Amino acid sequence: MKAGRHRGVLPGLAGLCLAALAAIPVSARAGNYGYGGNAYAAAEGPTSPGVSSILIDAQTGAVLSARGADVERYPASLTKLMTLDLAFQELQDGQLSLDTRLPVSYHAQSVEPVKLGLLAGQTISVRDAILAMTTMSANDAATALGEYLGGGSEARCAQMMNARAQALGMTRTHFMNASGLPSAAQYTTAHDMAILARDIVVHYPQFQSFFEVTSFEFRGTPVYSNNLMLKLYPGATGMKTGFTDLAMFNLVTSAERNGHELIGVVLHEPGWGASYRQMTAMLNRGFAGAPAQGVLVADAAALPFPPHGPLPVPPPAPQEYATLAGAPAALSGLPPPPPAAPVERVADRAQGEEVGGWVAQLGVFSRISSARSVAINMRRLRGVGVARITRLQHDGRILWSAQLAGLSDHAAHKTCDVLFARGDSCLVLPPPADHLAMLTEDSGT
Repeated sequence: MKAGRHRGVLPGLAGLCLAALAAIPVSARAGNYGYGGNAYAAAEGPTSPGVSSILIDAQTGAVLSARGADVERYPASLTKLMTLDLAFQELQDGQLSLDTRLPVSYHAQSVEPVKLGLLAGQTISVRDAILAMTTMSANDAATALGEYLGGGSEARCAQMMNARAQALGMTRTHFMNASGLPSAAQYTTAHDMAILARDIVVHYPQFQSFFEVTSFEFRGTPVYSNNLMLKLYPGATGMKTGFTDLAMFNLVTSAERNGHELIGVVLHEPGWGASYRQMTAMLNRGFAGAPAQGVLVADAAALPFPPHGPLPVPPPAPQEYATLAGAPAALSGLPPPPPAAPVERVADRAQGEEVGGWVAQLGVFSRISSARSVAINMRRLRGVGVARITRLQHDGRILWSAQLAGLSDHAAHKTCDVLFARGDSCLVLPPPADHLAMLTEDSGT
């Protein structure tokens, strides 16, 4: 646990988010909506009529279709994707582990109504908290995780979420809590949610399996996923559902077919049936070869992760992070994203060496799922580096390279030695040649 992080709740801070809501005049409140918290009526904006949607290519960021993608909407439990984004970065940096125990505060216990039933004074592992969020969308688990990430304060976690949103170019998003419980000051757009979902899919492939879980056991009781896309749509790999009375029915879905991965977002649908039908139709059109209408955003992950010390006021989003105002085709002039995610510097704890930009290319596959599995399994086996997947083109074919990146020279060669001993191919790429990755044999189908 990093210096300055508190395992308990800091006195008076855990309720700051709720206190801020209480400060809104009573006349502005519209009653009890959604999860049982207060929400606020509006003649326009997040509750305006219509549906917002967007479909993107996960690897390139190309926009395949969009409708009302920049209309501000209430995110409901889609908010949990940002809480998870922060947690995945902490896990990847080694500042958090899946076995870390999260303390449950009275605030976390009190949130309503979808929850595991955690009690103040108990603890829950990071692994179980993440699973509870990706399956049943448990608000108490999300609050406990958010408080921990915020050093004991959910309000500070919301600051971190907003700083990360700005860094990613989510210019029309603002978060107030870790779970998505209703707040007039918590809003997003389909466009911004696509940016967030793509950040998770592209840069944290080692955690993708959390979104694919259909059930898990918590303290002897089975917990089931409420995301029916996992059962209804062949190739669906997650990600999140969300509902409140004002937000209505929201859905973010990632899906993969024949090495092609898409991300769809639909917001403010009138029912779950409509959400699933709309998402299915969008994905089907995308996999059928819908032409790109623009570029979603440059690769925002190159920006630094929000610091863990006192948070400065985030600077304005860079100009290249244009939103989808008007027609998506307006983004056609933006530069394409770089071909691969930047290497995260991860300590080679097994050797105690300084790390560098060395990469072990583990193989090239025709299916993204095969590349993901190889990269994740090697990361688990070696305990060093960052699992990474890159998109390649060879003789008109789209291929996927599995890599272990962020290694020292010694660690990269030792990783390849593991594969050589099994009779498999491997290629060590020094830092200056990282972008010149060569093709090894296609060992996937």
